[in-house]
Amino acid sequence: MNAGKILLVAYQCGPGMGSVSQIGWEWYARLCSDHAVTLVTHVRNRAALEQAGAPMAGSEILYIDTEWFAGPLYRLARRIFPRSEHSVFLVSSLDYFVFDLVAYRHLRGLMRNGAHWSLLHRVTPVTLAAPTWLGRLGLPTVIGPLNSGLNDPRGFGAIMKQESTWLIKVRALGHLADAALGSSRRAARILTASRSTLQAVATRHHARCRMMLENGVELSRFVAAPWPSAPAAGRPLHVLFVGRLIPIKGLDMLLHAVARLRDDNTGAHLDIVGDGPMREAWTALRDELGLGDRVRFHGALPLDQVAARMRDCHVFCLPSVRESGGAVLLEAMACARPVIALDFGGPGEIVSNEVGALLPLTSPEQVIDDLAATLRDVLRQPLAWQRRGLAGRRQVEERYSWAAKIAAAENTYREILVERALSCC
Repeated sequence: MNAGKILLVAYQCGPGMGSVSQIGWEWYARLCSDHAVTLVTHVRNRAALEQAGAPMAGSEILYIDTEWFAGPLYRLARRIFPRSEHSVFLVSSLDYFVFDLVAYRHLRGLMRNGAHWSLLHRVTPVTLAAPTWLGRLGLPTVIGPLNSGLNDPRGFGAIMKQESTWLIKVRALGHLADAALGSSRRAARILTASRSTLQAVATRHHARCRMMLENGVELSRFVAAPWPSAPAAGRPLHVLFVGRLIPIKGLDMLLHAVARLRDDNTGAHLDIVGDGPMREAWTALRDELGLGDRVRFHGALPLDQVAARMRDCHVFCLPSVRESGGAVLLEAMACARPVIALDFGGPGEIVSNEVGALLPLTSPEQVIDDLAATLRDVLRQPLAWQRRGLAGRRQVEERYSWAAKIAAAENTYREILVERALSCC
C-alpha cells in the first residue's frame, strides 16, 4: 500500500542549521523523492530551505510565523544564560508550543476547505516534552524518532552546574501537557531512539512504540577511507574530537588524557573541530598542560571538511558526559574510524567493543584514566583498532544510513494504513 500524501511537520528543518534541523531536512528531502509531501515548518527556516532548492518537486511548504514570540524569548534567554547554550535552547524551545497550536489551527482550516492527507508525521522536535495538538486532526499520526528522558549522570555535578541542567526538570511539565493534549494517546506510532526514551513513555503506549535512532548518516559524504599509517616513533596517534565546545562535551578530560601520553615515544595529537563558549578556557588548559604543539583548535567547519578530518584520524573520541544522540559517532564510523565514547545516553546505544570502546562513566578522574589507557591500547594494537573501524562502517551501512531509516519509516507508514483500512471495514 502506498503511503499517499504525507503531511510532514518539522519545527526545526534546514540543512547546515544544526543537528536537529538537519534531521528535519533529511526527512523532507528524502521522502519527497517517492512521495507527495506537504512540509509544515517555522518561517525562520525559509531562507535555508530555499537556498537548498526547496520546495522539492511534487511537494509544498507551509511556513508558520511565530517570530513575534520567538525573537523576544531568545533574546531574553541569552541575557539570563550567557554561558549555557543548552539552557538558551531549552528556554527558546517554548516557542514550539506556540508554533504547534498555530499550525494545528491552520491545518484544521485547510482540511475544512477540502485539503487531504493520508498520514501525518511530526519529526522535530525530538523530545517527549514537546507534545502536539496535531493528533486531533483525525489523521493517522507518527511522532518521532524521539530522544529524551535522559537524567544527569552521577559524579559530574560540577559540569552539570555549568550547564544549568536543573532546567531539564522543567520538561516534566511537557509530560503533563502530553497527557492533557492526548499526544501520545492519539499517536498511531511513537518512534523512540533509546532505552531511556522508551522508559519515559507511559507503559500503556509501549505497544505502539518502535525503536529508531533519530540520527542518520549521509553515506555519500561520510565515505570509508583506508586507515592512516599506524602510529610509530615520529608518527603520533591522530585523535579527533568534533562537537560544540560546551561543558558537557568533556573535552577537558580528553586534554588531560592526551597529556598523559606526552612523554610516550609515540604520543598523541588531538584535532578539535567545533566552537563554543568554552574555547577560551580549553585553549588555556591546553597551554597549561604543555600541549601547545599537540592540540589544534580548528573552529567550526563545513560538513565536507569535517568528513575529511575524520578520514585523516586514527581514532575518533567523544568524551561527552550527557549525550542524548551521537550523530558524530555514526559519521566517524561511516568513515571506517574506530570510536571512543562514554557509556551514558546515546553513545551507549551506538558504541560497542566491536566498533571501538565504550568507557564507564564514574568520575572525571576515572574517565581521564580510562581515556589515556584506551589511547595507549590503540598504540599497542593498531590492527585490532583498524578492524573496529571497518566493523563500524558495516554497521552504519546496515542500520544507520538515511536510506535504511527512510525504508523503515515507509514500512511503518504502510503498516499503519493497513491497520486503518482494516478498522474501517
